[in-house]
Amino acid sequence: MATLKTSEDQKSEILVIGLSSKDGKLIIESGSTHVNSKAILAALADLGASGGAEEVLKVPSTGNPRLIVTTGLGENKSDYPSETLRRAAGAATRAIAGHKIADFALPHKNVSQFAAIAEGIALGAYNFTSFRSSSLKNQKAPLATGIVLSKIGNSVDAKHALKRATILATQVHMVRNLVNTPPSHLNPASFSNDMKKIATKLGVKSEIFNESALKSKGFGGITGVGQGSANPPRLLHLSYTPASGKPKARVALVGKGITFDSGGLALKPAAGMEAMKCDMAGAAAIVATIFAAAQLNLPVAIDGWAALAENMISDTAQRPSDVVTIYGGKTIEVLNPDAEGRLVLADALVKAQEVGKKAGGLDALVDVATLTGAQGIALGTRTSAVMTNNDALSIKFLEAAHTSGELFWPMPLPEELRAGLDSPVADMGNISNSGSRQGGMLIAGLFLREFVEPQVPWIHLDIASPAYNEQQPHGYTAVGGTGVAVRSLLALLESF
Repeated sequence: MATLKTSEDQKSEILVIGLSSKDGKLIIESGSTHVNSKAILAALADLGASGGAEEVLKVPSTGNPRLIVTTGLGENKSDYPSETLRRAAGAATRAIAGHKIADFALPHKNVSQFAAIAEGIALGAYNFTSFRSSSLKNQKAPLATGIVLSKIGNSVDAKHALKRATILATQVHMVRNLVNTPPSHLNPASFSNDMKKIATKLGVKSEIFNESALKSKGFGGITGVGQGSANPPRLLHLSYTPASGKPKARVALVGKGITFDSGGLALKPAAGMEAMKCDMAGAAAIVATIFAAAQLNLPVAIDGWAALAENMISDTAQRPSDVVTIYGGKTIEVLNPDAEGRLVLADALVKAQEVGKKAGGLDALVDVATLTGAQGIALGTRTSAVMTNNDALSIKFLEAAHTSGELFWPMPLPEELRAGLDSPVADMGNISNSGSRQGGMLIAGLFLREFVEPQVPWIHLDIASPAYNEQQPHGYTAVGGTGVAVRSLLALLESF
């Protein structure tokens, strides 16, 4: 990840500047840094520049800088949204991979915009090469150092913004690495053990429930999903408490951690199954959020629950029509073994509330999951869904998400769909008893709501498609794991 610095003066040989347009005319946006706009604009005209969002072009120069990189800001504005600056910085950073250092002269008027530029640089400086050998030499290393040119960079708030951006990007990169790691190298046990080591270094308490403990304590959802795999399930519990003072809030985060999802005996089609290594992105996101909160010493008490299993096919795999008992006693008829994420989440949601109640109650309960294909059908590949039993918490989260630059959209939990979860043999089924796929994302949310006490403020985040970018890189986002939800969750915690 790039080291972040700030300076008032341009010094390195690469200078990144913004480019916008108005009424067909290109406009250089270099903040307080002086550049030879006339010469640059002439060269950009020859290159066919448009100034469109995230358009990156390189203009050779003489002297210092020797290379000018323009990054598109879209339509010219007197004050650019932070996310526009974040994406522009990230796109430029990706484009100059292989270089050691670059200055970024992008327009900003306040610390929020300054922070967005820093975050874009740090988030964009990423690649995943852990499993390359002969092809490693062909990979360009991410930008090593990014310098934000600014008149306000030496302020206390700006220095904190650089620190926060570094911590945030480090944790987002960890999520991306976990999601990109093949299931041959990441399973419930290795995930738990690796995260426990990091937690110990950060002063975060951890506890791992192994398969014996899960079975004996009645975690039937996690046990049932994991019983078909040679890699047994785990439940990882992380607990962060502020070092001093009474916590300003107590929050529980629950994450779906299916380290590989074959669909079980409801086997998925071969096409696209390789992407199912991303089905633990929710668990990775909540763990990373807690680590970031600990590094920033946030005055919020947080318990994290990563429900980890591998959904595989074998003679011991759970069958359609099996009945499992969720932690707390509710029974579920498993109508579809590929609707497994809600089963492991149900166990963890009940446990999270039990622990939260003993500690005095929860101000928020948030679960994060790559839960349904229906999410992508409804909202596409970049916008995640929010469902809730508490409008105030949902609004608070959506405001945090907007601040962070991540895309989330509120979705309903229609009461008329609840009857579809009724089962003739158990308390509930895990999918609609009609077999219809209509409203699948909403039905999954209704299922989870059954395991949340009405008085507990709860939001459910379905990040199924946004968690894994199978298309082209964009902005600060590479192909593969995206690290979605970490930024929004951290901003939510900070809002308390």
